[in-house]
Amino acid sequence: MIGADAPLQGDEREGEPIPLSALQHAVYCLRQAALIHLERLWEENRFTAEGHQLHIAADRGDQRKARGVRRVMSLPLAAPRLGIAGVADLVEFRRTPDGTETPFPVEYKRGKAKLHRADEVQLCAQALCLEEMTGQSVPDGALYYAETKRRVAVPFDPDLRALTVATIADLREMFSTLRTPPPTFRADRCRACSLIELCRPKAAARPARQWRDTMLAALLSEDEDKS
Repeated sequence: MIGADAPLQGDEREGEPIPLSALQHAVYCLRQAALIHLERLWEENRFTAEGHQLHIAADRGDQRKARGVRRVMSLPLAAPRLGIAGVADLVEFRRTPDGTETPFPVEYKRGKAKLHRADEVQLCAQALCLEEMTGQSVPDGALYYAETKRRVAVPFDPDLRALTVATIADLREMFSTLRTPPPTFRADRCRACSLIELCRPKAAARPARQWRDTMLAALLSEDEDKS
């Protein structure tokens, strides 16, 4: 059985919602998202193994109450209007003075807060699902990082919501065309990627550089001959 956050396989891509985890992959690297969710390639490294262990604690699917807050772990989410679905690590339902509950999603991540917005987009997509499912506004959530053992507050402002919707559109186009983007080497991201040996971004870029150097050498040689 394939979970809602698992890579789509074969004919199952057609009509299936986009996994929430694909948004995090797409913001980090759209090619990575394609390799995982289109070509079904995956390699473990230390970072992915640590992340897997961290999520085990959130996979019990139980409900608890703490200080008047209802806490639901491993909550299935879906937003049919946007065509996305997945599972939230934790959703806290916080009671408001009028008696309603405001959802507050919390996503568990290894390491610490990052410079890119991949984690924030994944969390914002959870909020969009919760808004469609409950009819309640979800103004913010939090990312819990294991290295710092602290929550980082994430407001779902217009810029983050726009980036999330744009990422969904990019993924929808990728799934419809079934095209994997070409590799682009980025040292700050490629070195931490478990798929670097399968992607080989440097090797793919090398022939282009060789062609460029060959063409420049030929042009310089022609100029010398003319002079």
